[in-house]
Amino acid sequence: MVQLLQFKTAQDRLYACIGLVLMLIGLFGVIPDSWAHGVTMGDKGYIQETTGIHAVPFIYLGAKHMMTGYDHLLFLLGVVFFLYRLTDVTIYVTLFAVGHVITLLSGVLMDISISAYIIDAIIGFSVVYKALDNMGAYQRWFGFQPNTKAATFLFGLLHGFGLATKILDYELSPDGLLANLIFFNIGVEIGQILALAVILIAITYWRKSTNFLRHAYHANAFMMMLGFLLMGYQITGYFVQ
Repeated sequence: MVQLLQFKTAQDRLYACIGLVLMLIGLFGVIPDSWAHGVTMGDKGYIQETTGIHAVPFIYLGAKHMMTGYDHLLFLLGVVFFLYRLTDVTIYVTLFAVGHVITLLSGVLMDISISAYIIDAIIGFSVVYKALDNMGAYQRWFGFQPNTKAATFLFGLLHGFGLATKILDYELSPDGLLANLIFFNIGVEIGQILALAVILIAITYWRKSTNFLRHAYHANAFMMMLGFLLMGYQITGYFVQ
């Protein structure tokens, strides 16, 4: 972990100021509804008009959601940022996947309704949490390291509720619902694997450079800033909807 939670240079202070400004923009700006729900009108209209089991469309929708889900991908980037062994990557990604499978299925089948703005704000917080974890914040602040595997699984559960919220917004037909949910989840996993492959290739190449650790702080500070920005957008959307 990188122990760099103090502003040692003017550049560090600049990053902090940029983060604060963008967070305030997110908190007080007017946010379009699509930021909270992420369901295109074309996809929603198509799904609402279909009944029965449709494997390919739901696999496509699941993969599309994960591949374009910047909040999910940011969290995954944080999870694998300091994982060098493929075994560790597999363990953590599996924990995350199991978590969101549980809440995706149960959330839809049990019709557990959570405000899309609230759950997406929590997902934004998960990005902030992981970025701070990568920066060694909890060891510096509290003198201990939280269980990273447990945190990954917990946030997987929360991300799953985010996926369930999107699915519920589709207003799926009960005809073939369970099968379509399984196909959607298969698509999510396919999208996750494809996105993760790109992330791992990029970060592995970056690690070969001599300045990786020096710039790791800046990368995680930027990721934390984006997490705060996502939280600000969703919280604002909740109050102005």
